[in-house]
Amino acid sequence: MKSDLPARIVEMIRSRTPARLLAGHSGGAYRTATQLELRAAHAAARDAVRTDFDLRKHLGRELIEEFGILETHTQASSKDEYLLRPDLGRRLSLESRKEIESLRTRAPDLQIVIGDGLSTTAITTQVPSLLPLLVKGAMARQWSIGKPIAVHFCRVGVLNDVGDLLHPRVAVLLIGERPGLATAESLSAYMAYRPRARQTDADRNLISNIHSRGIRNEEAATRILNLAAKMMSIESSGVSVREELPDGNSLPAPLS
Repeated sequence: MKSDLPARIVEMIRSRTPARLLAGHSGGAYRTATQLELRAAHAAARDAVRTDFDLRKHLGRELIEEFGILETHTQASSKDEYLLRPDLGRRLSLESRKEIESLRTRAPDLQIVIGDGLSTTAITTQVPSLLPLLVKGAMARQWSIGKPIAVHFCRVGVLNDVGDLLHPRVAVLLIGERPGLATAESLSAYMAYRPRARQTDADRNLISNIHSRGIRNEEAATRILNLAAKMMSIESSGVSVREELPDGNSLPAPLS
């Protein structure tokens, strides 16, 4: 009787990663089914990058009204300019700066920013369930929460402008990751303690791969809130801060 052990080993390996491992081949090429999957994934990745972020369409009117999400823009005026000029995606437009400045009262403990980044698909898929979890968790910790801000044509550096305008203790940017051929739905959460001008990636922390086959929204919300609490406690963020895992261990600090 032929053993099914090799097939089980292949399935165990495949279950641990979305990568197309041991997919088989026909001559020197992928099988037709694999080729079609790759073409579909490539099309999804292109759509994720090229689709313009429409706040009402992609987040929904109910979510916008419930949390009072403010719509803003960076200095990039189009998707093409955003892709060609990353520097413009790091700075808010003059009009948006004025709108955000009008929100300033007392500096919030937590400021949530939503940016389209390089995947509108990730925003559409993850934010409607992740945002309520973050707000609910922050309220349970008795933190003050700033009005959520959505940013069109957004790069990570926009956190510095938000920090200069609103002075939050911790700011978190939920932004679409550059899509690959495994998923176009992956979201990142960039975090900074008291972000301000001239901060760099070395001053920020990152929780990435937030999607159904990576870090699910419930776990992501818990990790974001726990890391924000640690930042507030030690009054720092970036390369000197390690994220505490549920088992009591720590992730290594990022390299500078």
